Amino acid sequence: MSWMDDYKRKLCTPEEAVKHIKSGDTVVLAHCVGEPPALVDAMVKNADQYENVEIKHMVSLGSGSYTAPGMEKHFRANPMFLSGNVRNAVEEGRGDFTPVFFHEIPKLIREGKLKCDVAMAQVTPPDENGYCSLGTSVDYTFQAIKTARLVLVQVNDQMPRTFGEKVHVDDFDYIVEASIPLYELKQAKITEVEEKIGSYCASLVEDRSTLQLGIGGIPDAVMLFLGDKKDLGIHSEMISDGTLALYEKGVITGKYKNFDQGKMTVTFLMGSKKLYDFVNNNPVVELRTVDYTNHPAVIMKQHKMVSINSAIQVDLQGQVVSEAMGLRQFSGVGGQVDFVRGTAMSDGGKAIIAMPSVTIKKDGTMISKIVAFVDHGAPTTTSRNDVDYVVTEYGIAPLKGKSLRERARSLINISHPSARDELAKEFERRFNEKY
Repeated sequence: MSWMDDYKRKLCTPEEAVKHIKSGDTVVLAHCVGEPPALVDAMVKNADQYENVEIKHMVSLGSGSYTAPGMEKHFRANPMFLSGNVRNAVEEGRGDFTPVFFHEIPKLIREGKLKCDVAMAQVTPPDENGYCSLGTSVDYTFQAIKTARLVLVQVNDQMPRTFGEKVHVDDFDYIVEASIPLYELKQAKITEVEEKIGSYCASLVEDRSTLQLGIGGIPDAVMLFLGDKKDLGIHSEMISDGTLALYEKGVITGKYKNFDQGKMTVTFLMGSKKLYDFVNNNPVVELRTVDYTNHPAVIMKQHKMVSINSAIQVDLQGQVVSEAMGLRQFSGVGGQVDFVRGTAMSDGGKAIIAMPSVTIKKDGTMISKIVAFVDHGAPTTTSRNDVDYVVTEYGIAPLKGKSLRERARSLINISHPSARDELAKEFERRFNEKY
């Protein structure tokens, strides 16, 4: 049978496809923009046919309607990263959370430590040889498709065809054709505080460095101040729209990367249609599995690797909390520790934790993000042994190789002025020395 005949044989409606999910199955949804809305919506509509179906994913941009109150008998979300659409369910005990390093997920799926009975993903239409691109999300999605007993895909002609890992029509059990616009994120509005942080971060970036950046105001602000750099490279878990301007200016060339030269190597994409159009059939951007892009043993091989990540709190020892507020799980570790550790082992590497000095609540109250003690129950994301640079709008605190006394002094120096008196009192109590 030709792949074209096989494709036609597997074509069905979303409603028909999800009937093959069984009670007790674990369904792994493709990551981020790769989540297939036609299949997820059909699964939720078919809820009465299931009991105890577990839903696993990292970042989810969909409705998360499987977590709605009343769905508990049918579905239980157990994400590895909390997005806004599932956060309430986990907080209210109607869902679970599994902590995991991003780069380990494919291995855990292969070994059966993360159950994967059903994989659901979006793919491009097949090429002339029957191969489909996973488009915006290769990450763990590729391994889920290779491992699952049942693979349901939404073929979406609006998904960009990206270079890197491919999947074949042979890998699918049921195929649904649905042309649906991809999830898009608006570019963050950069504040004055974020500009200052971006400027400090950019001052640490040398020519010919290779960068890992996330999404949001701070990474985009960093990009604003890199325009005079030369021959930067990208090896990151993702890129967003902020990267495009630097590429178009010729700042990002990848010419001096130790491997994957000339390419922006990532594992997923999240941004606007402009970004998706840019990566479509563009060999400059290559999507690889997350156990490649995020593995510290791979990251360490890049010369002058620079990683930039954010945090919720940093205490005076340098412990970094990035995923929870006390016992309240907010997000997940994602790739932060993957890149902090890989960058630390890179020749000339610099791992940066960048954040505003305060969180401003709706009533205007300011809460310092540099604290004497992390909130009760909060997990340490990046340990004090791993932390390298901490940056706020008040400056840079280099912590690697520094004593606890030196760390505390440096961190107080970059804290918000309104927090310094209390932090100084703790410094004097702890070290028996005037701040």
